[in-house]
Amino acid sequence: MQAWRRFPGGLPWGAGAALAVLVLSGCAGFVPQEGPGPEPAAAYVELTTPFVAIGDTQEHLSTGYPLHDNDSAVDAYVEVTQRPPELPLFGRRTMEWALQRFPDEPYVHLGDVMDLSCRTEAARMSKIFRATGRPGAILPGNHDGLMFGIYGYNVLEAVLDTGASQWNKACRRGAAPEDTRHKSPREAFSKRDFINHYLGEQARLQPAGAGLQAAPGDDSHRVSWRNPQRQAFLSAIEANLLEGFRYADSFLLQRLKLPRAPGADRDVIVIALDTNQAGALVGTWDVLRGRSPGSQGHIHPDQLEVVNRWVAEAQQQRAIVVFAGHHNWQSLGLPTRTLLRSTMARLDHPLVYISAHTHGGFWAVHRALARRPLLELNVSSLSDWPIAYRRISFAYDARAKRLLVRGDLMPRGDKPHASYDDLLAAWEAETCANKDFSVEAVKAGDAEVVRKQRAARGTLVEWLVSALAPVCESCEKPLYAHANSYQDGMLQTLLEADAAVKASGLQLPPVRLPAGCGSLEFAACATALMAEQAADYPAHVDLFRRKAALVAVANDFLDDITEPKAKAYMTCRAVLAARIDFDATDDARKEHRLETNRRSEQFFRTEASVGME
Repeated sequence: MQAWRRFPGGLPWGAGAALAVLVLSGCAGFVPQEGPGPEPAAAYVELTTPFVAIGDTQEHLSTGYPLHDNDSAVDAYVEVTQRPPELPLFGRRTMEWALQRFPDEPYVHLGDVMDLSCRTEAARMSKIFRATGRPGAILPGNHDGLMFGIYGYNVLEAVLDTGASQWNKACRRGAAPEDTRHKSPREAFSKRDFINHYLGEQARLQPAGAGLQAAPGDDSHRVSWRNPQRQAFLSAIEANLLEGFRYADSFLLQRLKLPRAPGADRDVIVIALDTNQAGALVGTWDVLRGRSPGSQGHIHPDQLEVVNRWVAEAQQQRAIVVFAGHHNWQSLGLPTRTLLRSTMARLDHPLVYISAHTHGGFWAVHRALARRPLLELNVSSLSDWPIAYRRISFAYDARAKRLLVRGDLMPRGDKPHASYDDLLAAWEAETCANKDFSVEAVKAGDAEVVRKQRAARGTLVEWLVSALAPVCESCEKPLYAHANSYQDGMLQTLLEADAAVKASGLQLPPVRLPAGCGSLEFAACATALMAEQAADYPAHVDLFRRKAALVAVANDFLDDITEPKAKAYMTCRAVLAARIDFDATDDARKEHRLETNRRSEQFFRTEASVGME
């Protein structure tokens, strides 16, 4: 979700900022952007084969120390602070499905791989990226290195929380006393950590002697790398890793060379920007103004210097340059847009920008700040409805100087989508059409889980009182009560999945349960925990930890499942739950994702072109 809909919590002034966000979001009305017009006749020549474009997967660790920022009480007012329990369990399977659906095509993830930005989230997603076995690139999103996409540890250090202990506790998977493996002081994943982890993952894919490697130690480090393989998809990386409180100024810039279509006579280069150079002080300042730091994108001069150099090289090679970044164009700060427009003006071909961040998806044409139009394709989210992704390719009419962007909305059937129902039907046809389980039973189970989650929400008054008061048992008890309810939702989801596996006869490897289950099998242990009642604050904390430990172990187990029918089942459940939750949400709270508003911004369109004027 867009970061400005999140709360900056845990700070003395967090509740006031939260109320400011609520007021602002309630007053803002939807105004559609200008979109591309009807397609003119043109003689296009194919330049590239397709690549898969995805965004906003937001893998969420839901079993660490509970925070007010991500509590169900906030979710009652600000979407989607807390997603349905099916999403933390199965949501990453939608990304896996999209990537494995087209195994011969490179991919670009446009950012927000993680949600809280935890080491466990990164590890879970890395397994999926590794399993693709093919070239790809990931752009940093505002959730990739900032907690909830809204602030980093420098803000907390400057106020109350020395060493970001609250963020780190939220990232301690399982929260169980015996789980020492996941209780290090480095469970939170900063922007520097994210970039360095990514460098290490990309280095694994390169042949010996390619020269790419992760940065040593925790000091500041600059990376300037060129791929020795001239036709490689990832052709260059420029990164600046900054340590300590400066970490939010780090950047990861990538140069991608798209595969040529047969007969193409020029390359298409994607300059994958890092729009998340938040700065060391912007977090505190934005929160004081009632804004989230991650809501607006920033690119600083050190990164733009390299962008300008790469643009000049592309000009010499007659390559078409396409720009990509996590933030949509209008969410970039005015100085950033102004500087990028200056860089784009040097190119002698039409301009295209590919983005994510909005969780809605659209086509838009931007004419501000420059005479030449900029065509933007914003891909949808894989964590919130409308769950979708794109397959993108390019064609060019050299005589008319017109660039065509094909962006098939995926998944799809025999015909392009005309509605949300068409999109849902395509997902169901691919992932739910399995004779080993009943789709109607899955829908009924997911509807019940979502209903219980929404019914268990607290109130905003309750949240404000507990957030403003000193830490005390009476203040924190509602937080743990809500956290226990959410763990119950995940346990119920897992029990339904366990029953489906047993009914289908699938043989999955055994799971090693936490010590708290004793000799009980999973179903018996989960059922017993859900039936247990906590009388006081210490009992609520203890019960939450035992439930969270079981959910965490089960979630790790899900990562190791490779059986195709089981993977389809999990993908099916994630998509259905997202749609059920969307339908159950008041229209006023999901205005930017309403089908009528997405239609007004041409969400269902599958291709558009742009010229020089």
